[in-house]
Amino acid sequence: MTKWMSIRVKMTALLAAAALLISVSATQPIQAQGAAFTEPLNGPNPGMFYTSDGWGNGVDFGVGWKASNQEFSNGIMALRLDNVGCPSNCSGKPYASAEYATTQKYGYGRVEARIKAAKGTGLVTSLFTYSGAAPGTSNDEIDIEILGKDTTKMETNYFTNGVGGHSTVIDLGFDASLDFHDYAFEWSPTSIKWYVDGRLVHTETGSRGPLPTSPGYIMVNLWSGAGPAEIWTGKFTYPGHPIRAYYDWIKFTPAS
Repeated sequence: MTKWMSIRVKMTALLAAAALLISVSATQPIQAQGAAFTEPLNGPNPGMFYTSDGWGNGVDFGVGWKASNQEFSNGIMALRLDNVGCPSNCSGKPYASAEYATTQKYGYGRVEARIKAAKGTGLVTSLFTYSGAAPGTSNDEIDIEILGKDTTKMETNYFTNGVGGHSTVIDLGFDASLDFHDYAFEWSPTSIKWYVDGRLVHTETGSRGPLPTSPGYIMVNLWSGAGPAEIWTGKFTYPGHPIRAYYDWIKFTPAS
């Protein structure tokens, strides 16, 4: 009798632990979601990434996304902004540009890329994660953005349940449009840490608002501000020739 009671107690404890694990996993993002990768950007990688094509974002964006504006050469990916075929072939936007994103979402870990930013008032060169607005997500985002109006600075930000307002401007100490540099952020349940060339430059702990919790697609793009966004980006004037932002590689390392 004692033996069977002991087995029953152990089984009850195991079932309780399993129920707790299921409950926690249902409300928390999977910390290691998404395997580690290094994308060398030698050419399109449709198995892991997709190129936005034939559509545009809202009124804040002055570009429509076109796959033809993504270029690969000598191990470097360029996102080209121009006015070819616009606005009729640019989703009604005055300019065209390119955007590249992973096909799956990634959770806690380190996102990084080696980038040479585009220079010019009104432009934004980016590396970010975006959970999307699909059912079951909270529209979370973590940003690295270099504004073309001052490429000696980088802007960090995050959105949780669509709520932002956590922007911080970092003085880089160099001109990001002149050469490649490494930009990264590490996301955990308790913090987001941003790095430049391996140096920690900013940390958020949730003191200014809850941190993101939803895994997101890893994305890069080049765009010009329009409408309300011009207050932030400045007004873009096309210089009469294509403008490019360059990416050497993109990496993800899941949290241990």
